[in-house]
Amino acid sequence: MSEFLAELIGTMILVIFGGGVVGGVVLKKSKAEGAGWIVVSIGWGLAVAMGVYAVGNVSEAHINPAVTIGFAAIGEFPWAKVPMYITAQMVGAFIGAVIVFFQYLPHWKETEDTAAKLSVFSTDPAVKSIPSNLVSEVIGTFVLVMGLLFIGANQFTEGLNPAIVGLLIVAIGMSLGGTTGYAINPARDLGPRIAHALLPIIGKGDSNWRYAWIPVIGPIIGGVYGAVFYNAMFIGEVSGLFWMMSVVIAIILAIALTTELKKHNGSIKSANNSSEKEAV
Repeated sequence: MSEFLAELIGTMILVIFGGGVVGGVVLKKSKAEGAGWIVVSIGWGLAVAMGVYAVGNVSEAHINPAVTIGFAAIGEFPWAKVPMYITAQMVGAFIGAVIVFFQYLPHWKETEDTAAKLSVFSTDPAVKSIPSNLVSEVIGTFVLVMGLLFIGANQFTEGLNPAIVGLLIVAIGMSLGGTTGYAINPARDLGPRIAHALLPIIGKGDSNWRYAWIPVIGPIIGGVYGAVFYNAMFIGEVSGLFWMMSVVIAIILAIALTTELKKHNGSIKSANNSSEKEAV
């Protein structure tokens, strides 16, 4: 099996299980309807573990462009292979989403909520705030890539590594996923979002392209920073990229904080104005 095919199949498996568990939880008349966020987090963790088990011995199972780019940024993966890996991941994610569509074929017409249908394919923030949503994806993927490097630095019983990686995904989902649905993977979000736009899903709504750049750019920033941060703090290799990314992260955090404070102050001012008018 080629590395291209391995990344394609691994990412396809990831999306079949991951998108599948979301479909089971949110689509009407599914036997798993309403099972909740814990089930979704565990499902995605198992999805990653299965993808890694399937193709880890062929391509190291990146199954995530943010991981591929992050590893390349610290010399753990050749840049020449990055375009091939990302293409395979995108195609695999798209195919996986199409399979999930057919799995739940009778349930699309039973579900009126267009946002629920989109969530089977792609992420959407619980509270829409672009700078803060970007921060959430950056932090989640920062933890993911650092966690993968932590795991790689330890010795486990043969065959246990993929399960540990799956547990890392569960932990990220339960701890950090409630804000944006933790895409932490550009292919996992963009490939299925394209599938959502193209497939004849009964009663589907907009594919929310206005938000689509967040789960692409955020994970790439977080993945690269997670890799260079690990190298700087744990290996002692402090690079120019580390300092540059540190400045980028600081700017993003400052913008997010300023935006939320402005919204808060605006809400207080609006409430005070309303109280004054009522008093008059």
